[in-house]
Amino acid sequence: MSARRGGRGRPSNPAGASAPARSTAYRQLRHPFEPQRVFSDDAIANIHATALRVLEELGIKILHQEARDLFAAAGALVDHSDEMVKIGHDLVDEALRTAPRSFRMRAANPQREQTFELGSMLFMAGSGCPNTTDLERGRRPGSIQDFEETIKLIQSFDVLHTFGPSAEPQDVPVNVRHYAMTRTQLVYGDKPMFIYARGRGQVTESLELIQLGLGLSDDDFTDGVWATTIINTNSPRQIDIPMAEGLIDFARAGQLSVITPFCLAGAMAPVTVAGALVLQHAEALASITLAQLANPGAPVTYGGFASNVDMKSGSPAFGTPEHVKLSIGSGQLARHINLPWRSAAGAASCAADMQAAGETHMGLWAALQANATLTVHSAGWLEGGLTFGYEKFINDVEALQTIAELCRPIEDETDDLAWSALADVQPGGHFFATDHTMQRYRDAFYAPLVADLSNFGSWSEAGALTSTQRATGLWKKTLQDFQQPAQGAEAADRIAGYIEEHTAAGGAAPAG
Repeated sequence: MSARRGGRGRPSNPAGASAPARSTAYRQLRHPFEPQRVFSDDAIANIHATALRVLEELGIKILHQEARDLFAAAGALVDHSDEMVKIGHDLVDEALRTAPRSFRMRAANPQREQTFELGSMLFMAGSGCPNTTDLERGRRPGSIQDFEETIKLIQSFDVLHTFGPSAEPQDVPVNVRHYAMTRTQLVYGDKPMFIYARGRGQVTESLELIQLGLGLSDDDFTDGVWATTIINTNSPRQIDIPMAEGLIDFARAGQLSVITPFCLAGAMAPVTVAGALVLQHAEALASITLAQLANPGAPVTYGGFASNVDMKSGSPAFGTPEHVKLSIGSGQLARHINLPWRSAAGAASCAADMQAAGETHMGLWAALQANATLTVHSAGWLEGGLTFGYEKFINDVEALQTIAELCRPIEDETDDLAWSALADVQPGGHFFATDHTMQRYRDAFYAPLVADLSNFGSWSEAGALTSTQRATGLWKKTLQDFQQPAQGAEAADRIAGYIEEHTAAGGAAPAG
């Protein structure tokens, strides 16, 4: 289902032309602009070399025994007593050689599949939020109802390309939560799917549910990426048990690990942009290497979610100049090692206000300048990730659709030069009624989703609503009009017995 458009303020068409409405099928996007730079090529090479030195001389702490064993078998220096691993550049070089530059991201609906590579532009909504909020129900702990609603909202807009763990359903026990979250995506969506790396049992069962729900053979399931997870390192220089095990398990299953150090400059990373990038790069390289040791050729992304903290309070900040520089620098590093990569937007604001919009828009603009393959937290993210906001989601979708429109090619046609219109209109006249305009007005411009372009008088008569207030009606109507994807009911039937049986057996405990 495409985003809905308004037709407010359009001229009438006395000729009765029936030009098609402007398409909102933003399903496969490519970056429209060349990537920007904040560092010279020599500086990027120095950051890479320094990160290799960090891994070789200082090492990284890896809490998972099996992961340390994989490194030891490959020739890394491993001290099991303090769980430190020192990784030579030869291991990293080999991992970068085997990591794929491009791979197929699969979906229940083939029209929503993606080619995941440098140059592609994908967006994921706000993810990992323990709370949700909207103007009618207020702020509350995330529930399974909230998760289902947010998945339906994400499904409804083509500019969001892949699911994530939008609103954490805290009313579902964690040992069976993966059943509910995987089921929701299968039943209410047809986009590429996400599962948490919360232990081998949960990962295995979630992958089995996807294969069962979509009726995939073993060969189908290994032909591309059907499931994505986020792997966060514990900056500085540590990979915990669930994340290390997740890297191994996803690599062996041929599924995607989106590797993401969360380096906040001034707190868990050096205070300088270059220093924070050295740490981020070292942690990402170590994680990529582990995945490739587990299964050479396993799909991975380079990733970074780097910003700064407020040095007075220690709170994370987003959309700052440093956030922008770190994003662009991350893109340079990703291209230096020639891997697709993940960035992020985000907002520290506690409300869907101008601060929240500004923070998110600057983060999105940074990802655009940096040519990020995947931008996470691109819609609905508030309070530094503590809350998913329904009204914020709708307003952020407007921003994403604006960016998507930049990907629309400008036709190099003689008629686009508008000579006939220029000749028709006398000095001081207007172009509303020219044939050139009348033939194009229906789909000439992007029609806003939530923005109100009326004058003050009309806006006042309509209730003087802010964009946040208008967004309430839009998310409610989107949920009201939601239509289940074609395969949803069949997937629900296929997995019902599996979930019932495994729930009765106690589910799967998370790793820890």
